[in-house]
Amino acid sequence: MIDTPSPNFDERKLPITMLVLHYTGMQDAPSAIEWLANPASKVSAHYVVTEDGQIIRMVDEANRAWHAGRSHWRGITDVNSASIGIEIVNPGHEFGYRPFPEEQMSALIPLVADIVDRYNIPRANVVGHSDIAPARKQDPGELFDWQRLARVRLALPIPDGRLVDPYWSDGAFMLALERFGYDISDGRAATTAFQRRWRPGTITGEIDGECRAILFALLLDRDAGRTR
Repeated sequence: MIDTPSPNFDERKLPITMLVLHYTGMQDAPSAIEWLANPASKVSAHYVVTEDGQIIRMVDEANRAWHAGRSHWRGITDVNSASIGIEIVNPGHEFGYRPFPEEQMSALIPLVADIVDRYNIPRANVVGHSDIAPARKQDPGELFDWQRLARVRLALPIPDGRLVDPYWSDGAFMLALERFGYDISDGRAATTAFQRRWRPGTITGEIDGECRAILFALLLDRDAGRTR
């Protein structure tokens, strides 16, 4: 681990209960690290994971890094105070989005595991930037391997098997999505973010039976206590 301190932090106001994963969305790692360390940027993260698996520590976990921006998850609106932020180097949708390489994922997983274990973060609170800011963000995006994290119990798995469509109205789907944790002030953006995370192969922004069934299964698991 390499320390590259960023001056962009302040004091936490909430206990750590979340982990937020991002992609850097810049053309290369040096540019991203330089930006996160630049006082003028007003952004930062606790860690950066490069494509070759190097981990850069930029803000001490005790401090509030500025990675989440205007965001919301399960009633928390000061996500920066409640979370650890990890930036994963990837050019993102603007500069040539691509899969996350093996070296990077192999470095990310033990880092996530260590953080989740130390703060007892539930799997349902290991989220992407697009989950907490659906109207603004797309990262870490549909190519991120959430299922790999799920297999080692570091994130919730995508429901499979016998999915049952509850035939909710669109309004009822939105209420269920809010109950799960999403900000639904922009309904189409929230639906798109949900699909990006839970049905990455088909992202339309339209509510359909498969979306309803996936969300229904997620809520059933949560109510049964299976999201820890």
